[in-house]
Amino acid sequence: MITTSGDGALICPDEEAKREIMFYATQAREAYPYYQHERIGYNYRMSNICAGIGRGQMTVADAHVAHHKHTCDLYRELLKDVKGITLHENPSGRFDSNYWLNTIVLDPLLRVKGQENAYQATVQGAVGGAGGVTHAAVNAHTDCEPNANVEAMRVGLDAMGIESRPLWKPMHKQPVYKDCPAYVNGVSESLFKVGLCLPSGPYVTDRDIEYIVGGIRGLIER
Repeated sequence: MITTSGDGALICPDEEAKREIMFYATQAREAYPYYQHERIGYNYRMSNICAGIGRGQMTVADAHVAHHKHTCDLYRELLKDVKGITLHENPSGRFDSNYWLNTIVLDPLLRVKGQENAYQATVQGAVGGAGGVTHAAVNAHTDCEPNANVEAMRVGLDAMGIESRPLWKPMHKQPVYKDCPAYVNGVSESLFKVGLCLPSGPYVTDRDIEYIVGGIRGLIER
């Protein structure tokens, strides 16, 4: 919600917690006249420039939260009668999400136009507005991927100029971590196969959401 041009900031409960966090965030050095590391540390300090950006962003934080909650309300209203599509929401009144990101899940039985052609070609570049350089994929398939109807929905929305992307792939299914121990119960994998992230930023307008939901409706086979 507040990125400070990076990954945000931690709110510490007390001074002791802050000191412990800053110890690890500033390389975890012991009190010697040379570099002595008895615990793994990092160099995660926020720069003074990013801190300044964060202070500026804090002035619009409440407005952003209100906008994101409104965005979710509108998605909920417009998707409520679309069978096979479920919007993620607060599980109960005990929760109060800021709805930084609105996501939906597609019933595996939902038929989406073009899903028979899903994964027939590799993706060129990054998906969902992600920056950076990507390696060309050798194969369009992996051993853990979204269902064909989710990919068809993503491709169909993209053709309409709407950026969407799958939910995050579980870490234990990333090849780079394939040899690492993992304690799982299947929930993350099941959500990854059926989930799709929808546009949710502070500049997404009501008209945008109406267009997005109209696109979703139009891609569902009747």
